This record gives sequence, structure tokens and C-alpha cells, in this order.
Amino acid sequence: MDLKTASAIRRLRLISVPEGISWIVLAVCTVIKYTVTREVDVARVLGPIHGVLFVLYVLFWLDAWNRTKWSLGTGLLYFAYSIIPGGGFIAERRLRRESEAAVMAARARREGVVNA
Repeated sequence: MDLKTASAIRRLRLISVPEGISWIVLAVCTVIKYTVTREVDVARVLGPIHGVLFVLYVLFWLDAWNRTKWSLGTGLLYFAYSIIPGGGFIAERRLRRESEAAVMAARARREGVVNA
């Protein structure tokens, strides 16, 4: 894995958790707004924040998909994580595992270790 690909995956990992948190908080605030009180409209503030985080996630997702050459299924799965509440946490965990595996494979290649 080259440096640009690793950076693209890292950016996607870093934005996935805040995007997931903002999705959940926005959903909770919206439910509270329509069930408990209409006087406090926190969703008006959180909506644009979540929107910016979602757009960043999509941009970083496209960059990572382009650089890693994921299959269609894998690429769409990472996009689906941005839509599922809390999916950003799952995406971060999977991306961390993927990047750690790539680092281990690169070290093994550099040291000349071959899997038997």
C-alpha cells in the first residue's frame, strides 16, 4: 500500500466516527423535538454540522475507493455505513483492521517473509 492510499484510508477512518456520532445525536434531537418539546430546536444547529460531516465522509470515501480499488460491493458497503445509524463506528473498525493488515503485509514483503 502506497502512502497516498494509506492517507486516504486514514482520512476516511478519522471522519467516520464523528459522522456516526453526529447522525445519532441528530436523530435523538429530532425525536426529542417532535415528542417532548418544540421550544428547543437543537436539530437546526446540528443539521448543518452533520451535513458537512456527511459530505466530507462521501468525499473521503470516493478518494479511498478510487485509490484502494475496492470491489463494487466493498465500496458500496462503506457508503452504506454512512447511512446506517452508528455505521461510522463499524466502518472505522473495519478500515483500521484493513490498514493494519496492509502494514503487516508490507513489512513482510520488505523483510522477505513468504507465507507457506
